[in-house]
Amino acid sequence: MTVPSGLTKGTWTLDGAHSEVGFAVRHAGISKVRGSFDLVEAGLNVGDSLADSSVTAVAKADSFNSGDDNRDAHVRGEDFFDTAKFPELSFASTGLSGDGEAFKLAGDLTIRGITKPVTFDAEFNGVAVDAFGTTRTGISANTVISRKEFGLTWNAALEAGGVLVSDKVAINLDVAFVAPSE
Repeated sequence: MTVPSGLTKGTWTLDGAHSEVGFAVRHAGISKVRGSFDLVEAGLNVGDSLADSSVTAVAKADSFNSGDDNRDAHVRGEDFFDTAKFPELSFASTGLSGDGEAFKLAGDLTIRGITKPVTFDAEFNGVAVDAFGTTRTGISANTVISRKEFGLTWNAALEAGGVLVSDKVAINLDVAFVAPSE
């Protein structure tokens, strides 16, 4: 389980301006609502191998953004994230495995004070030096969680049957990290 080519040892920091920590959830059984967290801090600690590497991330719950002010206020409130009591969502990896461009990123996800194991299917998108001489790497990762497992149980029944918000939430990450200073 070698580290992908171009990743140097050390802690790479999230480039929030070129990253998205997003989600998608089915609404009313017929469409998907998408959104993201605008304030996220993360580190990619590259070791001698994937097994020696790790990822940590913290998202500010108040930075939840679906593009609709009323919905965002509801989701930040007590029915969902309850940001007054639980101001952050966090992730800490427990293992990385794979070779080449595809790998698994296992870790503990904490939402509303509830921690559950999750595994992301991840893709290493390479390393590049930008026009300003900064070395960056990109990673895409996806997983699906049950929101009910994290205490996110609010819902509303629909007249035609079913519920307003699905239990399954897709988490989609397209993130860029900046290399450690030499």
